[in-house]
Amino acid sequence: QVQLVESGGGLVQAGGSLRLSCAASGSIFVINAMGWYRQPPGQQRELVATITRGGSTNYADSVKGRFTISRDIAKNTMYLQMNSLKPEDTAVYYCNTAWLTTEFWGQGTQVTVSS
Repeated sequence: QVQLVESGGGLVQAGGSLRLSCAASGSIFVINAMGWYRQPPGQQRELVATITRGGSTNYADSVKGRFTISRDIAKNTMYLQMNSLKPEDTAVYYCNTAWLTTEFWGQGTQVTVSS
């Protein structure tokens, strides 16, 4: 089992920044890739960004150039630096990883961007 705990969400004005953190615990030796997803109000959950253990990254087109995903292997923590935030970034942000066919999710952290 892997436990994921997100933190760092909040209310910010458009153009502002936030940094989300995801702390992993449990059977962390099985973790390779990790990712951030988000679920805007009334919409389906969508991929934001992913990062492999080797540091390769992938971003949704909507956040490229504004968000940066990173990972501190020694601290078992993943981050999402979000700059130039827009009202459409408002969502619950979730941390995710997987082992074989099992997916692990955090409880989510709310990000609200006011215009």
